[in-house]
Amino acid sequence: MGSQAGEGTILGNGVVGILSESTNKWERRVPLTPSHCARLLHGGKGQTGVSRIIVQPSTKRIHHDALYEDVGCEVSEDLSDCGLILGIKQPKLEMILPNRAYAFFSHTHKAQKENMPLLDKIIAERTSLYDYELMVGDDGKRLLAFGKFAGRAGMIELLSGLGQRYLNLGYSTPLLSLGASYMYSSLAAAKAAVISVGEEIATIGLPAGICPLVFVFTGSGNVSSGAQEIFKLLPHTFVDPKRLPQLFAEERELTSARASKRVFQVYGCVVTSEDIVAHKDHEKVFDKVDYYAHPEHYRPIFHERIAPYASVLVNCMYWERRFPRLLTTKQLQDLMKEGCPLIGISDITCDIGGSIEFVNQNTSIDSPFFRYDPLNNSYHHDMEGNGVICSAVDILPTEFAKEASQHFGDILSKFIGRLASTGDIEKLPAHLNRSCIAHGGSLTSLYEYIPRMRNSNLEDLADNSVESNFNKSRFTRLVSLSGHLFDTFMINEALDIIDDAGGSFHLVKCQVGQSADAMSYSELEVGADDSELLDKIIDSLTLIANPSEDDKVVTRDRNMVSLKFGSFQNGDTTKLYDGRKSAVLILGAGRVCQPATELLASVGSTTSHQWLKSCTTSDYSEQNRVHVIVASLYMKDAEEIIKGIPNATAAQIDVMDNESLCNYVSQVDVVISLLPPSFHCTIAKACIKLKKHLVTASYVDDSMSKLDEPAKDAGITILGEMGLDPGIDHMLAMKMIDEAHARGGRITSFTSYCGGLPSPEAANNPLAYKFSWSPAGAIRAGRNPATYRLHDEVVNVNGDDLYDSATRFRIPDLPAFALECLPNRNSLVYGDLYGIGNEASTIFRGTLRYEGFGEIMGTMARIGFFDNQVNPNLENGKRSTYKNFLLELLKYEGKNSIGTTHIEEDIAKRIFSLGLCKEHGTAARTAKTIIFLGFNEPEDIPASCQSAFDVTCFRMEERLVYSSTERDMVILHHEVEIEFPDGQATEKQRATLLDYGRIENGKTTTSMALTVGIPAAIGALLILAKKIKTTGILRPIYPEVYEPALEHLHAYGFKLQEEVE
Repeated sequence: MGSQAGEGTILGNGVVGILSESTNKWERRVPLTPSHCARLLHGGKGQTGVSRIIVQPSTKRIHHDALYEDVGCEVSEDLSDCGLILGIKQPKLEMILPNRAYAFFSHTHKAQKENMPLLDKIIAERTSLYDYELMVGDDGKRLLAFGKFAGRAGMIELLSGLGQRYLNLGYSTPLLSLGASYMYSSLAAAKAAVISVGEEIATIGLPAGICPLVFVFTGSGNVSSGAQEIFKLLPHTFVDPKRLPQLFAEERELTSARASKRVFQVYGCVVTSEDIVAHKDHEKVFDKVDYYAHPEHYRPIFHERIAPYASVLVNCMYWERRFPRLLTTKQLQDLMKEGCPLIGISDITCDIGGSIEFVNQNTSIDSPFFRYDPLNNSYHHDMEGNGVICSAVDILPTEFAKEASQHFGDILSKFIGRLASTGDIEKLPAHLNRSCIAHGGSLTSLYEYIPRMRNSNLEDLADNSVESNFNKSRFTRLVSLSGHLFDTFMINEALDIIDDAGGSFHLVKCQVGQSADAMSYSELEVGADDSELLDKIIDSLTLIANPSEDDKVVTRDRNMVSLKFGSFQNGDTTKLYDGRKSAVLILGAGRVCQPATELLASVGSTTSHQWLKSCTTSDYSEQNRVHVIVASLYMKDAEEIIKGIPNATAAQIDVMDNESLCNYVSQVDVVISLLPPSFHCTIAKACIKLKKHLVTASYVDDSMSKLDEPAKDAGITILGEMGLDPGIDHMLAMKMIDEAHARGGRITSFTSYCGGLPSPEAANNPLAYKFSWSPAGAIRAGRNPATYRLHDEVVNVNGDDLYDSATRFRIPDLPAFALECLPNRNSLVYGDLYGIGNEASTIFRGTLRYEGFGEIMGTMARIGFFDNQVNPNLENGKRSTYKNFLLELLKYEGKNSIGTTHIEEDIAKRIFSLGLCKEHGTAARTAKTIIFLGFNEPEDIPASCQSAFDVTCFRMEERLVYSSTERDMVILHHEVEIEFPDGQATEKQRATLLDYGRIENGKTTTSMALTVGIPAAIGALLILAKKIKTTGILRPIYPEVYEPALEHLHAYGFKLQEEVE
């Protein structure tokens, strides 16, 4: 899916629309107030990115239409001129215009069934959808929310209802004077009324017969905070949950001694999960992580320890059905028989039939309460009679529409300029880019899990068992994931790990948190064709999960693996080396780690890697060798990396356990993180705290860039992009550019090409390409859009056209390689990074493949091999053969339309006749690839494959793999054209890296692992040797880094060749 706006779009035109809210008569909130609109319009498009604002007319909006007109907005039903349209709640489907961008609370990113028609409409209209709920900061917290306003309004509503309820029970209280939240002109006015009630309580008191009046709040998030904010306006004392029995006994004793006694305060009690449940094993204490992963191990205790003393329950804690209920109908009935003082409940979570079982209906702003009589199990819409009054209003923030809108718009208005003025989501800052669910007619990459979740038929599966849909000969395990799966996109990462590894999954359970503070839970049945592959998948999943102290290793018994997000109890973390050596901590255990470990551990050795002495004799000797600690989530992986390597120690660590991470970081001088980029920020913060240097091979993203000043303050270097691409490509480029500038030259053209390929002898298939892991990532990369500059003209290549844009390419110094190149994403950013954006008329970065790759892949794409949509013949456990699948793609009418003697020729003719390629030769080569991949075979397609993309990836991973004796190859090539002043001749400079994988003693080390791992290790060495002195966030684009690094790479044995014409 491309990031550019689609044809006919007006995205980014600077015109903003504001919808009239249509879902609820009480919805009076607005995304932008007139004052926000004034600020956006005041500066003009050149200043704010907004040129016009068109507001749909509304007679119920908190701010009248005239106020918008006064600040320069237009009022019109017609929003067709708007590229960006804003709302609060989901609009009606007919209000969705094509090729626009919309922003509102869509409630679609968790695949909520009731909102899928809206998402389908968005995609069908090629509309961009930004969801406020998904706009989160670097700390993972939502930037836009109304939670506190829900708590405030809900609490005032409850206090007002309690005044009426107590009057019906024969008690007059100061609460009776309170009105509903919406009756006050402002939040300040409502608070003033509560303060007045509080003063009256403090002066004349509350009747002894209703005291102690105890308000119990569940949860500690924004909703609970808002509710407590209102409660604290009354004279109050907060009580620890454990003291409730004592408080109740003392107050009842005092009031019974004097019936006329008045009480001059109320009591509050905040409870969390620890107060609600207890472990079924009495010898075990409550563990929050274990509770979220295994709630079946816990029993409810709220009805025993808290509810008997509660007068009022304010429920602010989200609940999932796998957890024990907070209060069941039966529990309340028993409590009431025993004289429980509970009189009122405000379920601000509005979880109908959820944690409070008998709250089985929504209430409304104009009728906020119903009465439940537990003794008769009956419901009533009045305040008289026995029972408990209950409130469950689902639109509480709109009761303070003015303040809620102001708060919301204060934050949203900061984003509007960027959203309104760009049609390219890749140019948006991370917090906005991540909030885009759909763009240009398809889901964005972060939300590709949604159709996979939609297609899982959860309702037909029992809660506690799984009827596997997989072939019985396959290996499967049940994996439980709990945590912030959706708001942190953890579910996306988990599903991608399974897909990219060539595994399969079936979604057994999925319960999603409905608030920023709520956890979500999913159970996946993960399958693979062999146990070794399944183990690799489970290990990869474990990197994004953190077992509890009871599971120091993953349980593999009886096809069950429990993965829990939370703390991980490590083994012994005592000092791992004698302290007299320099020390480096390598985090990770992938293929890249071993070359880095070997290089670092060889420093100072007289018997290995003599190459280092030519570079660092003055800096390293046998007396100051480097000790390497390789740390992984699983000890066995770390031990495998260090096997046979002196001066290296294995350790077990979970980087999300901050205490353990800091323990290890504190023991070393430099940390190298070879973990996925999502972990780097956490690791960097630990390094800053402990003043330890850090090296990574990953791109420096926005979250890392923000740590520049803290790193400088700590006096440490965080060296990023120290791999191959990015890494060596930066070094070679900047060496050439800086040398040219030093001679007074001007760069007129910069072109860069890089590719990981099979070595020539291993390129023995029609595609001349092989995968060392899953092909899914490579295929997706081949559908990304690209932008580059050619002779001062910016060229944009749509993702669907990328394969067809491949051009023939030859490297002068390597004429035997018949190559082609495909444009690689946005080349223009490198003009700025390298300081040549204003001088080079050509800036191009390309991906290298063997010639013919693009035309074959492009033809296969047009045939439909890479389509992501669920295939009707493959969904819901349906089985098809590869041959029938091919017949379907080639649109054959009959099942036997392909002959048996000239199969390849028949397929080629069919491809050409359908107009899927322009040349007979291309059709023939594509047909040969299709035959090689086995798509003509009668074998059944695995049940895990549900789309053409799944089938193609599965087949490619089977057929396009390296054997144990085959090597990969890396080629990196730069070409720079330089003009000099005073009539000097123009120069053309070339720099080339050619490297092959190594096979030693029957063990293969890939070139890709070497060209990523070795630069990272060299970065650590340069920091240890104090050759890099700059602090803060650093890339290898400065002479301080690239000059010694290139010297080390050359000495190590990498073939770095430079030529000048």
